[in-house]
Amino acid sequence: MSSIRPLIPLLLAAGILLGGNGLQSTLIALRGAQEGFSASDIGLMGTFYFAGFLLGCLAITRIMKAVGHIRAFSALAAIASAGTLLLVLVPDPVMWCAVRFAGGFCFAGLFTIVESWLNSGVANKDRARVLAIYRMVDTGSVTGAQFLIPVFGAGGFTIFAIMSIMITLSLVPVSLGDRSNPTPPEDVKLDLARVWRISPLGCFGCIAVGVTNSAFRTLSPVYAEQIGMSVADVVTFVSVGIFGGAIIQYPLGYLSDRWDRRRVLLITTCCAMVSALALVFIAGSNPLLNFIIIFIFGCFAMPLYSLSAAHSNDRADTGEFVLINAALMLFYSFGAIGGPFAASTAMQYFGPSALFVFSAMVYAIFIAVILYRMQARSGVPAGRRSRFTALLRTSTVFARLAKRNADSDGPAGS
Repeated sequence: MSSIRPLIPLLLAAGILLGGNGLQSTLIALRGAQEGFSASDIGLMGTFYFAGFLLGCLAITRIMKAVGHIRAFSALAAIASAGTLLLVLVPDPVMWCAVRFAGGFCFAGLFTIVESWLNSGVANKDRARVLAIYRMVDTGSVTGAQFLIPVFGAGGFTIFAIMSIMITLSLVPVSLGDRSNPTPPEDVKLDLARVWRISPLGCFGCIAVGVTNSAFRTLSPVYAEQIGMSVADVVTFVSVGIFGGAIIQYPLGYLSDRWDRRRVLLITTCCAMVSALALVFIAGSNPLLNFIIIFIFGCFAMPLYSLSAAHSNDRADTGEFVLINAALMLFYSFGAIGGPFAASTAMQYFGPSALFVFSAMVYAIFIAVILYRMQARSGVPAGRRSRFTALLRTSTVFARLAKRNADSDGPAGS
């Protein structure tokens, strides 16, 4: 534990940032609806956020090399905090899109800085423990922060001030931590064409998951609010879906290490599609039914990214873990840019349930691609499969943090 103690300030900063970012995603949808913004307006804000996020992933390494970790973190946190206050000071869709773009850029940079700092400071023997703690911090912070909304309300200034305070407070552990400023990481090598050739199915899966998961995170509060849920029910609905995905990843990963990974992907995607349709045709406006089914939906929809990444790594050569997963993060971002606006347009014309009809259609296409790829190429033998790693979609640097842990496990079945 003593070797992990210096990393506690970084984990604390990560928790504050993850919670603040998750809180903002839900609040944008709820407050936007109160301000009279249409579903397509809110979806467009999600599109701008992920466009900024993609740009931030590509630009942050150069910024760190120019000014260092602490200065880059301070500048990005200040911009994100100021942007949060602009949301309440200027309730206009165009301004909110601009702020969300800047927020996406800033949060991509902030998460990259924290994760590269953790990567430089963690010893190989502690890597699995730090990864587990970081994932728990992610789930706990994102789900827990949601419940600040019913406590303080989605209206008024208070909840925006709290978000700004959270982002600003993340500077404290970073500034007072006892670690020196580490060397900035090397630029992440990107070869999207090569990664696509290695695993077309894995790349397509990450794009599909980007489309559906970004639509869910951006628009699920709008869905819940439009079917008549209270504010407390809305945040419960969102949190239950996220929590479901967190707890089921490892059982699915365990199965995929032992079966043909594509078969697990196929079953998981079918279950995600069926649960999406159940929200449309069974849940109705009943809060309890919606909570139960969205939990099931989250259990199968959220792990699809990690399963797709694991399949891609099965096809890769030794030492390509970081290359593969950095590229897959960008493929996810490409899908995430288009998902919220496309889904919100469907909601605008066909009502709130169109969110999950849209998701089911994307899953149906993904199922067809899986079946085609299963016919086109044989499966990876069990002895050559990489060990499943649950990956966060916070930055391209997360692959480096998980790399040595995944490498040290060796292939499944060895």
